[in-house]
Amino acid sequence: MLDKSRMAARRISSLLSRSLASSSSLLTKGRISGVGRVVPSYSTSSSVNNPITPSVKVNCTQLLINGKFVDSASATYISPNPIGKTFPTYDPRTGDVIAHVSEGDAEDIDRAVSAARKAFDEGPWPRMTAYERAKVLFRFADLLDKHTEELSTLETWDNGKPYEQSAKIELPMISRVIRYYAGWADKVHGLTVPADGPHHVQTINEPIGVAGQIIPWNFPLLMFAWKVGPALACGCTIVLKSAEQTPLSALFAAKLLHEAGLPPGVLNVISGFGSTAGAALSSHMEVDKLAFTGSSDTGKIVLAAAAKSNLKPVTLELGGKSPFIVCKDADVDKAVELAHFALFFNQGQCCCAGSRTYVHESVYDEFIEKAKARALKRRVGDPFKAGTEQGPQIDSTQFKKILRYIRSGVESGATLVAGGERLGNKGYYIRPTVFANVKEDMLIAQDEIFGPVQSILKFKDLDELVRRANQTRYGLAAGVFTNDLETANTLTRALRVGTVWINCYDVFDASIPFGGYKMSGQGREKGVHCLSNYLQVKAVVTKLKNPAWM
Repeated sequence: MLDKSRMAARRISSLLSRSLASSSSLLTKGRISGVGRVVPSYSTSSSVNNPITPSVKVNCTQLLINGKFVDSASATYISPNPIGKTFPTYDPRTGDVIAHVSEGDAEDIDRAVSAARKAFDEGPWPRMTAYERAKVLFRFADLLDKHTEELSTLETWDNGKPYEQSAKIELPMISRVIRYYAGWADKVHGLTVPADGPHHVQTINEPIGVAGQIIPWNFPLLMFAWKVGPALACGCTIVLKSAEQTPLSALFAAKLLHEAGLPPGVLNVISGFGSTAGAALSSHMEVDKLAFTGSSDTGKIVLAAAAKSNLKPVTLELGGKSPFIVCKDADVDKAVELAHFALFFNQGQCCCAGSRTYVHESVYDEFIEKAKARALKRRVGDPFKAGTEQGPQIDSTQFKKILRYIRSGVESGATLVAGGERLGNKGYYIRPTVFANVKEDMLIAQDEIFGPVQSILKFKDLDELVRRANQTRYGLAAGVFTNDLETANTLTRALRVGTVWINCYDVFDASIPFGGYKMSGQGREKGVHCLSNYLQVKAVVTKLKNPAWM
């Protein structure tokens, strides 16, 4: 399996196959052919080419199997002794190597699954009282809070997102998710069901068994919590594969979970590549359930592998091309700010990013000018520097793909009003980019770019809007900005998406279910709905003799 960015890149048509060098030579001049205007400068951090050195030391780089950090089974022979195979993880600010991490493959997945199977079939975790499992998760949440600085630093260093985002937004969300599911652990129960004859009928919710989990690179720790929290609360054991771009924070978090009292074998973490470790996990005959977050294309591969092996159930949280709708009654200044956040948050590397901004024709021109001004003010720079709003893209593959999409927007006739080029000469920084006069048949309006590129489209009325907004293979989320209750109600019911945010965006409380329609996935993460992903329902029917009542 390939990671999200690589699979998306393969979908780009021949229009985008032109060399990056050709794209860069046009864009870096600051003038767009056919537009006849110079793109103004940006508010940037001076530290783009002089990055801050993180103070945290990387200690966890091996695979975690059966409660121990171990080398990979595959060996690299360096005289006189073989050592476990490793791969580098890179700093997206510079492209330099942060650390070498053990590279898991099919044999390591076998080892991890064997440990998880034994821990489920013979170990104490599913046999503990639910209250005891909850106490382990509560202790883990406390340790997450205690180690916020280390976790946030690893997350920013490996991923490129602003440190303030990691520390002040994401880490509190992560510990909140763990506490949420700790609270659910002793509230999972069955029902007593009336029958039409002399029988006592009850249902029992049992843990599904060994859960395979594959998490993405854009929110490594948050996806770790979304996956691990409910599975552990239900009594399952886990083999988790982290993204090869961002392996560091999951390993450190798993170490803390064992410090909290998790028994060996209950959580196993494999760093490795999709085509080897991910494929082995998806097709493993001893894995009882699979959960995947990533691209829609890779989701198809995962689903097929699960079906061809043992028909294990699969939950998928996949890609999106979410509409953000600005109605004619909107306060334009507030709408611009929210639309900006909806798209540019996390460098635009968000599956539910509001990447199709639909603006009513009566306020369109005003919106364009103010969206341009907001993009030009966005602070891009070293994510460890205070006040930075946008760091680098994850890696060179994603960086090049985004620039190719920008090139396609220009060549398709969209108007580039801001951005469109690299920032600095080091790392993977891209200037916040805004396109006006975008049409549905353009690739920038169809494909998930997964980068800081805002495409702004014009609409006249709600009927037209609904048709156009739903005319996509995705259905993950949508945003609606309006003061009119009837408009909000109409769009809430008409939009075929899993989440609709009204006058807000990216609200991710632990209790709110998240997932998509169509090719944005199946099943839900978070909330009470997620527990069913990790449970089997068993019916128990007992014949009654001379019941006093029925």
